[in-house]
Amino acid sequence: MPLDINALLTARARQLNADLADAPAIRVLEHALGDAKLGNIAMVSSFGADSVVLLHLLSQIDRHLPVLFLETAMLFPETLAYQQTVAETLGLTDVRVIRPDPSDLFVHDSTGELHLADTDACCAIRKVKPLELALQGFDGWITGRKRIHGGDRADLALFEVDGAAIKINPLAAWSGADLVAHMDAHDLPRHPLVAKGFSSIGCAPCTTSTLPGEAPRAGRWRSSDKVECGIHFDGARIWPAPRPRS
Repeated sequence: MPLDINALLTARARQLNADLADAPAIRVLEHALGDAKLGNIAMVSSFGADSVVLLHLLSQIDRHLPVLFLETAMLFPETLAYQQTVAETLGLTDVRVIRPDPSDLFVHDSTGELHLADTDACCAIRKVKPLELALQGFDGWITGRKRIHGGDRADLALFEVDGAAIKINPLAAWSGADLVAHMDAHDLPRHPLVAKGFSSIGCAPCTTSTLPGEAPRAGRWRSSDKVECGIHFDGARIWPAPRPRS
């Protein structure tokens, strides 16, 4: 009888969610990094509006853990500078800058305007494919997603199954106030765009500031139905290669 990896991972995630349901985020993170059954783990960070909180927690446990940063070639200059500032401030030693394949950009987005016609295809070549390739050497990954983001994240678990990997969300239950309090308590550097009204920060062409009272991710792909870039769609994924533009 073949081994059902998904069933085993699902059972493992269910048990971890029960065992750590009321644990503080740093305890969840410590367990994720110390549990041999979870295998080789990396953290994925956008170095966005509140990413410094999870990165700070990581720095208190293991500053040498691989941190994967998707540099899509369309990020705000402020994000690129902030990434370096945060890594240096926290002493992170293994930040891996993950970039799109130049050949994919040449074939599918030579003008840098694919996002105007097909945001899903743009995300596929600039984020989804590069991250899937970067994660091939890992058994699981840590994200900064939170329930306060709403949408499909409203019921986010601490541990979930993503294809053949475990995905860990230590800050799932944190509120906006929790994040601010942690940054204040530890005097952590703020992303410069937060002061300009950006509550969630992605690629420059597809991100706007948000108004008071709007959902944190309201500025992402504004005026469209798109709510996720594609890297957080659970289950086995096959990269959806876009057709070359004529």
